[in-house]
Amino acid sequence: MPPRAQRELRDLTRTRTTLVDERSAAVKRLQAVLEDANLKVASVATDIMGASGRAILAALLAGETDPAALAALAKGRLRNKRAALEQALHGRLTDHHRLLLTLHLRHVDFLSEQIEHLSQEIARRLAPVADQLARLDAIPGVGQRTMEVLAAEVGLDMTRFPSAAHLASWAGRCPGSYESAGKRKGGKTRKGSRWLRAPWSSAPTWSRA
Repeated sequence: MPPRAQRELRDLTRTRTTLVDERSAAVKRLQAVLEDANLKVASVATDIMGASGRAILAALLAGETDPAALAALAKGRLRNKRAALEQALHGRLTDHHRLLLTLHLRHVDFLSEQIEHLSQEIARRLAPVADQLARLDAIPGVGQRTMEVLAAEVGLDMTRFPSAAHLASWAGRCPGSYESAGKRKGGKTRKGSRWLRAPWSSAPTWSRA
């Protein structure tokens, strides 16, 4: 059993992962409301919750309906798509849609606030081992959140793993290998830890080599 500090860290990182998933679901519900109002913002804006998307949503909720005025709120690279954005903003937003958008936005903001709070607490608890975490940064595809998840799920004491191959196998991050009569029959990756396989973590698939 991992030490208490690591178990508590797991609670924090796993809760954050759950909230990130909930936030993604809330954003999808918000996009569904826009689609129902025939507002195809998501087809032009990569991130509806980015600066441009939020500015457009705020204007829509304030009562703005002119597609040109809404498209003029685009920021950064989205300005180059203003014509397409204006076309996507020809819709019919009702009071019913505005009510749902307001509820979904509040939920998204609440979840974002909780995720940030957890991230700050996780960073605080891992501050004493910042040097050890920095070594993980050399692994391709490993970012800040992935490092934190690895510290929580695997731990930083590698002595319990006889080799890198054992660690990769335990984590379920290397392909299986089944051969018969010199022919490869399959190469499925074992299930491993679902927390290490979280899509947002960008955790790499490690080789047995």
